[in-house]
Amino acid sequence: MHTAFVSLWATYTVRASATPAAKAKFIKAAVLGSISPSPGALRDSGFAMSTTSLFLASILSLAAASPAAFQTFVVRESLSSAPQGFVKVGPAADATPINLRIALASSDVPGLEKALLDVSTPSSSNYGNHLSKAEVNAFLAPTAEAVAAVQAWLDSHGLVANKSSSAGDWLSLTVPVSKANEMLSANYQTFKHVASGKAYARTLSFSLPTEVADHVATVHPASTFNNPISLSPVLSAPKPANISPEAAASCATTITPACLQSLYKIPKTAATESSNGIAVAGFIEQFARRADLKSFLQNFRSDMDDTTTFTTQELDGGKNSQGASQAGIEANLDIQYTIGVATGVPTYFVSVGESFQDGDLEGFLDIVNFLSDEDDVPQVMTTSYGENETDMSKALAFKLCTAYAAFGARGTSVLFASGDGGVEGGQAQSCTKYQAAFPAGCPFLTAVGSVHGTSPETASTFSSGGFSNYWGAPDYQADTVAAFLKAQGTTNKGLFNASGRGYPDVSAQGENVQIVSGGETQGVDGTSCSSPIFASVIGLLNDQLISAGNSPLGFLNPWLYANPDMLNDVTTGSNPGCGAKGFTARAGWDPVTGLGTPNYTKMKAAAGL
Repeated sequence: MHTAFVSLWATYTVRASATPAAKAKFIKAAVLGSISPSPGALRDSGFAMSTTSLFLASILSLAAASPAAFQTFVVRESLSSAPQGFVKVGPAADATPINLRIALASSDVPGLEKALLDVSTPSSSNYGNHLSKAEVNAFLAPTAEAVAAVQAWLDSHGLVANKSSSAGDWLSLTVPVSKANEMLSANYQTFKHVASGKAYARTLSFSLPTEVADHVATVHPASTFNNPISLSPVLSAPKPANISPEAAASCATTITPACLQSLYKIPKTAATESSNGIAVAGFIEQFARRADLKSFLQNFRSDMDDTTTFTTQELDGGKNSQGASQAGIEANLDIQYTIGVATGVPTYFVSVGESFQDGDLEGFLDIVNFLSDEDDVPQVMTTSYGENETDMSKALAFKLCTAYAAFGARGTSVLFASGDGGVEGGQAQSCTKYQAAFPAGCPFLTAVGSVHGTSPETASTFSSGGFSNYWGAPDYQADTVAAFLKAQGTTNKGLFNASGRGYPDVSAQGENVQIVSGGETQGVDGTSCSSPIFASVIGLLNDQLISAGNSPLGFLNPWLYANPDMLNDVTTGSNPGCGAKGFTARAGWDPVTGLGTPNYTKMKAAAGL
């Protein structure tokens, strides 16, 4: 090869580590002759005109190429086909906008998890010393190296992203499909969810340039296919003809605040601490109607002021419409059983609208980032929505779970309904192996299952429970899970991940729970009922702790598993599914009812009150 050609190629090779934009600038400069050797020098050195022209054409094509042409990609996520229930329609139009969320790798997730357990474990000297927003954000924030690498990547594509979390570990930007395909080496297609008819742009795989692969945890939406109808685990139950005073007080056939107070020894005395609060998460245009709450209190808490109400917080274009036809069964249930059971505890209805900033996570990430960013976080958050663990990639699920860990470290008890699919996951589905629910399988929140009856309390057949396929069993539940597996023996062997995080953690009543919605009294079933009931117990305990000058309970699980005797153990019932028997409630923890249902008196004593 001629010396001049070698010189040019060597110069280019030396600069191969430069940014794509710098490489393109160099090549153009070489072609224009500002970098020796010039095209003329190539000809003078003996290159044939045809050879030189070919070389120049190659250089010019490189100069015109996209930044991706100079990058080596690493596959981050890949699916062989779309999940069950989705069908491919065809290529997504190049101009279709996609609201991308880029999750940067946090600088110290293990440190955050260690700090969370340190302030949440009763035997720790730091128990109750919850972290400040700045301390949490220091764990969540990406490294300077990560920020620089991702910024250079975006710059090379002419893009500017916005921070969508105060820690800076989430970025958001809107790009057309053509740009998403280019920057992620992806192939976005239009996929239709058959049952709902909704269509989405998704890719079966995406990759990242080697320069940023270690600094980006995941990108969404990409290869995660969220099921649009697996959000709310509420099931409607038949309306009772009449609710007798005896039935209302006993919990034998219908559930009311009065019977829960009797069954779980929950006090009627009003809370006094205004700094204490319960946040109720609201999604998918479910609205909590104040007129229905007034009627509910008149019917079922006549000892309370029927003007007692809640504060609404809105994000992502959320609202809380008050028309009778717009009343949401889920939202009314959650509000009525926090206000109606946690007497006097300030309650906030956080309405997440349809303008999600987190793609098709339906606001799950937005709400936890929104509340975590407050200087004074709510002491409890209860959520009655969820989906199946397989509905999202492991990387995305991990990032969301880390957000819950951060929220818990601030001093918030995060509770989620475990789901209504039994061993089939968050929702009933066709399966041959047991499925896990999400977020219930995340080890940094408290999952709540469902029971019914009183003599004895019995597991609800729909109560989701089992073992995560994403997370292993955390230390705080290792012994109790091991005891269950030993007692179960070979039953259901091979149908579930025996080394996974077990859920639910606790349970509460969840069948024929009386609510008022759209002006009518009716009963509903579901773990959606159970989560706000248990959350209310925690809200009342926090009131007592704060009144005594102590910290709120925060992340509950280490405390719960350290004090199993403060709960009512449930030993009957099961949650069948997937063509098998499911799990059976038994003495101690089990993956149907967890450690059991609340006993306020014993829990108060365990909290040192």
